[in-house]
Amino acid sequence: MKVHVGQTIPSFTVRTIQGSPLTVPESSPKFTHLQFRRFAGCPICNLHLHTFFKGYEQIEAAGIREIIFFHSSVSEMKKYQKDIAFAAVADPSKTFYAQFGVERSIWASLHPRALWAAIKGMLLGKMGVKMENGPHGLPADFLIDQKGMVVAAKYGTHAYDQWEVSELLSIARGAG
Repeated sequence: MKVHVGQTIPSFTVRTIQGSPLTVPESSPKFTHLQFRRFAGCPICNLHLHTFFKGYEQIEAAGIREIIFFHSSVSEMKKYQKDIAFAAVADPSKTFYAQFGVERSIWASLHPRALWAAIKGMLLGKMGVKMENGPHGLPADFLIDQKGMVVAAKYGTHAYDQWEVSELLSIARGAG
């Protein structure tokens, strides 16, 4: 079942790949941005996250906490996301993917933008061979306020269809 703007999600706790518990929502910061990505070594996902690393200070200044989900194990994620500036969560059973209605498609990686992003990600060395839970996952983004209300949501239609940093910041400004 998909999550909709205006819906209040019940509070839940996740554990990062470093073992730290996080509760969503929290009273601080102003917003939590949940990013649902594909497998840990996905060159498309890791290329996209690279742009978020560059925008880290802007994101933090806007009062947004990033939590990034991958449908991979902790051990696989530590190969690619161990030094990530944001909270990274392993969800190999796809529990949270199901809870938020994040889907998959056999066409996810075949869109021209996804193919181009995959090539760029591979050139950056941001890829792995192991595709835990397969390459067919679609991305999704949710911006949640301090009370748990979903203020914005995006379900990707292909593997490189997610919010960019500028979009996230614009949405947060509009919602704040």
